[in-house]
Amino acid sequence: MRRINVAISSLTHAHVRKYYSTLFTNPKINWVAVSCEDENISNHFKTLGYNVPVYKTLDEMLKTHPEIDAVVCASDNSKHLEEFKTCCKYGKHILSMKIPSFDLDEYDRMIELVNRAGIICQVELELHYNPVVSRMMKLIQEGAVGEIVSFNATNITLSPVWAFPWQGKPELSYGKKMKLKENDNRFRGGALSDHPHIFDLVRWATSSEYRYVYAEAGHNIRTDLCEEDLVYVIGEMNNGTKFILDPSWSRLEERLKIPGPGWEVYPKRMEVNFVIIGTKGVLMADAFGPNVYFNGGPNNRYTVQYTYFDEWIGMMDEFYSCIVEGKQPKINLEWHRGTIEAMQNCYRSILEEQPVFFGK
Repeated sequence: MRRINVAISSLTHAHVRKYYSTLFTNPKINWVAVSCEDENISNHFKTLGYNVPVYKTLDEMLKTHPEIDAVVCASDNSKHLEEFKTCCKYGKHILSMKIPSFDLDEYDRMIELVNRAGIICQVELELHYNPVVSRMMKLIQEGAVGEIVSFNATNITLSPVWAFPWQGKPELSYGKKMKLKENDNRFRGGALSDHPHIFDLVRWATSSEYRYVYAEAGHNIRTDLCEEDLVYVIGEMNNGTKFILDPSWSRLEERLKIPGPGWEVYPKRMEVNFVIIGTKGVLMADAFGPNVYFNGGPNNRYTVQYTYFDEWIGMMDEFYSCIVEGKQPKINLEWHRGTIEAMQNCYRSILEEQPVFFGK
């Protein structure tokens, strides 16, 4: 069996810690190195015991290790284009975080770079590898509910901004400071920017693209945030399917600098729920249903530990197969652009306070 050599750049993204054990234990992967400009993050990583060399920059890492086949680009959203440029310069395959860029011109530049370099680029949308979601999609594809009439989904979580401060800074999460709407002191880059998954899954489930979206941002439950934390979206797909999406930070959290026990607050860290109504029946799914609740440390209160399905194992297996077999991943840049456009139109709808029709 051929092994591929993989590295991680930046270590800044909230999801990056999910890759550590996957890269360390996957027999198909040789974890070569990481790069990290932030000294505090770098020092914390060194305490975890992986014994992987840490470099200051992505360029330095790739020069030192020409054997690297692929890079997990795990910086804040504003730095993704520069990481893409560097990886393409060295001909390294890319596993991108879930938001390559919110600037669609910049996004198209990324597509151009990847195509010109002839590399594989997969976008991290881990819910596709969640066993509950996989079962749900299989039933839909088999026609268990008939033609889908309506699609209702939540992707509600705690807010990660205290542990990952860049997500609370519009310039880093959204790419620039852009007002949420007139007479509002908040900016784009909050909960909506953090939750592309359900915007993607409605496209997969319906095999259709967006006709229009209408979105509103509620008053923040975290009044010290400068970005939105409550969002609600309704709309319609081109095939007539109506949808309701909730991509909010409406679960609460302890404001820990490093995620760990006690980060979650009752009832859950996250809820990804679906109610899909079709012409033959109704399908309901809770992607993170079973949770463990207990009284005790670290805060001597009712505590919750959410169910962790390691979706990253399946995702890295697909990434490996795409590199070895030279095939396109299911979530590639071209496909994912439609999801990013939908999220951008939600921000536009919030600003204009009216529905936004696609192609207009």
